[in-house]
Amino acid sequence: MMKKNTETVRCLILGGGPAGYTAAIYAARANLAPVLYEGMEPGGQLTTTTAVENFPGFENGVDANTLMASMRAQAASFGAEIRTGTATAVDLSERPFRITVDGSASDPDAGTVILAEALVIATGATARYLGLPSEAKYRGMGVSACATCDGFFYRKRTVAVVGGGDTACEEALYLAGLAKKVYMIVRRDVFRASKAMQDRVFAKDNIEILWNCNTQEVLGDGLGVTGVRLLDNRDGKVFDIAVDGFFLAIGHHPNSELFTPWLETDPNGYIVTRGKTSETAVPGVFAAGDVQDPRYRQAVTAAASGCMAARDAERFLLERVK
Repeated sequence: MMKKNTETVRCLILGGGPAGYTAAIYAARANLAPVLYEGMEPGGQLTTTTAVENFPGFENGVDANTLMASMRAQAASFGAEIRTGTATAVDLSERPFRITVDGSASDPDAGTVILAEALVIATGATARYLGLPSEAKYRGMGVSACATCDGFFYRKRTVAVVGGGDTACEEALYLAGLAKKVYMIVRRDVFRASKAMQDRVFAKDNIEILWNCNTQEVLGDGLGVTGVRLLDNRDGKVFDIAVDGFFLAIGHHPNSELFTPWLETDPNGYIVTRGKTSETAVPGVFAAGDVQDPRYRQAVTAAASGCMAARDAERFLLERVK
């Protein structure tokens, strides 16, 4: 096992998605010598999709992995040090903050300790999936957890949305403005969504609600999604519906567990930031991207908040760190 070594940095960034890479770009240009650890999913959630058509500056869209690789290269070109690794423990009780990277519960001496004067948390959020092998097989090939990101590809086509809460209704309504038909797959006989949201769904002629149904399998032809196999949990009947896209809307899980002993979070675990800033409850710790955004969850808003976090960190270091 590798034994711990200790390193001191001015600005540490955790997370390699649009928020983390943008924070690194701005921090590097401000001469903060940022060190960024990309975590388990370099490029973030965006890399689970294919083409991105709603990021400004790309009139014909851009491949998601290409976009993230360009952001990463841009950060590195300004001097950001980008590393492979995952934070496994943090201590935010005093500054410099103590972050263990690639540690091990079975070997307390494993890993590297980073002492950071400022910390930007951009660890993102993880979409909840059903856990079906066929769902994983067709992820990015008709299976999506973001209607705003991928709905444009299903204009005049037929799609399905899984979920019964406000998010599912929002996704279904968005898709209803693009798609020919939208099925909503709801495992109970009622929505969990607000009354106003339910009324909007019921008013849409091209949304059909399949109550009391569980998804058993995503069907495909090897190239993309062709349908969904459902189980009616009232009578046990199994039946298929033909769809071109399958959208998950059963929630997201913010990757904030490491930080909850130190930072304020909302009831769903999203890190709370102060006012219109990226500042958290601990001075010198900033949060950006989906780990603190339960509402928008877009690459462009994540990038914008990464800029805010870097600027806030720069201001903090100029004013507070001697």
